[in-house]
Amino acid sequence: MPTPDVDVGAMLAALERHGVEYVVIGGFAVELHDVAVPPTRDVDITPASGLANLERLANALIELEARFRVPDGPPSGVEIPGGINAEWLTSMVTSAFITSAGPLDVSLIPDGTTGYDDLVPGRVEIDFEERLVPVAALEDIVRSKEAAGRVKDIVVLPALRAHLRRQGR
Repeated sequence: MPTPDVDVGAMLAALERHGVEYVVIGGFAVELHDVAVPPTRDVDITPASGLANLERLANALIELEARFRVPDGPPSGVEIPGGINAEWLTSMVTSAFITSAGPLDVSLIPDGTTGYDDLVPGRVEIDFEERLVPVAALEDIVRSKEAAGRVKDIVVLPALRAHLRRQGR
């Protein structure tokens, strides 16, 4: 599970209340797949990129009091000039937010993918706190982490591949 500073349930509830179409990616997705890895410090999602969905996402982010999370910036984040709206979200590939529920990253096009439509066919629904959560397939997470090539991604790849082998995938 993510660090105690992340209230995943509150994040997911806000997305659900606003009817946001999304897939969980990244470290939390790996944890939901029950792969033994160090806990993540945030939640990463890829939303459907349609304007109506991004408007719903913007409303969820506003409810969660989202602010830009910047390296070496204030822990409370930085106010977003002009506020959050669907048009602004379409201009972003990846955005890191700090919210009232903790860090939330939104990636319209995760590395190694073409976005939501690429991830949806393989997604699975995994129970978390009595809620079914749409989660990217582990194979898609591996593909994205390989493409990202960051040290933190490379370090977990052996565990992800071993998990897939144990499942015969």
